[in-house]
Amino acid sequence: MLLQRLALRAAVACALLLVSADARAWEGRVSWYGSEHGQAKNAVACSRRTVGHLAGRFNPAGMTAAHWTLPCGTRVRVTDLATGRSVEVTVTDRGPHPRLHRTLDLARGAAAHLGILNRGVIRARLTIVAAPGAGRLRLAALR
Repeated sequence: MLLQRLALRAAVACALLLVSADARAWEGRVSWYGSEHGQAKNAVACSRRTVGHLAGRFNPAGMTAAHWTLPCGTRVRVTDLATGRSVEVTVTDRGPHPRLHRTLDLARGAAAHLGILNRGVIRARLTIVAAPGAGRLRLAALR
């Protein structure tokens, strides 16, 4: 079971590297979450076994985010479609659940930087900036 999960995550990371820049961007609903979730939730979502040590820990005041399927450690640029402001965040957590019809949850610090604390849910363009392990793959290709 663990090997299947690791293989699936490796396949997703490789697929992210091979697709064009246009395919790495999409639009969706983005919200934010704060310190009420605490550190314990992230300990399960992005543990050391799932490259959480590369992604960092959830920090309510930091530039982190939660996504349901992107690998932990993925860097994503979030651009507010209404204002044009953008911020780069790192996926360090899992959520929001797909039934909530939201694409990404920003930590409070990233939401404040983007200026959406009072608005709650926004329409945003999400662009993958870097996938975890991309640097290691490039180094291996050069050898």
